[in-house]
Amino acid sequence: MQNKLFVGSLPWGVDDAQLSELFSEHGEVTSARVVTDRDSGRSRGFGFVEFSSDEEAQAAIDAMDGATVEGRSITVSVARPKE
Repeated sequence: MQNKLFVGSLPWGVDDAQLSELFSEHGEVTSARVVTDRDSGRSRGFGFVEFSSDEEAQAAIDAMDGATVEGRSITVSVARPKE
């Protein structure tokens, strides 16, 4: 297990601060980043959240995978390293 999570199907309006806030009730968030389009600066609908421990990351997956955020059901899983 690693403590970096992939968060998909995010509403377009969610920013880094909101992403961090959403996940902070499940543990200590060390970083939260919504991926944005390089040209337009708009959200691409997904992001990454890093926790200080694997246990907190797992708790966040258990609690948040399938949760509804601003009317959208988000997906949360362990982030895979870039190929």
